[in-house]
Amino acid sequence: MIRTKRIYEPPEKADAFRVLVDRLWPRGISKEKADIALWLKEIAPSDELRKWFAHDPVKWKEFRKKYREELRSKAELLHELRALERDHETVTLLYAAKDEEHNNAVALKDMLTAS
Repeated sequence: MIRTKRIYEPPEKADAFRVLVDRLWPRGISKEKADIALWLKEIAPSDELRKWFAHDPVKWKEFRKKYREELRSKAELLHELRALERDHETVTLLYAAKDEEHNNAVALKDMLTAS
């Protein structure tokens, strides 16, 4: 199972394998407090796409399309996430965005679970 969660929420046992999928380290959180197993920053949207999107819900549909296009060149990272899902009961994709519905982790989860 793949889940998403804000990194600012306390880690829980149910999170199982925690993967940070943001390009930038979240402000105000130590690596110890983050309790991540893997920081997969290479799978995050490009800086250009991230800045263009700016977590604007109006741009959500177009962001998902553009992010999916970027991920086509990162097949090995998608394969790695799918392998982690097979190896662990739960993989939790962590993100720092305040918007819990419109962020790269949600888009990534949707893509991983749709295929």
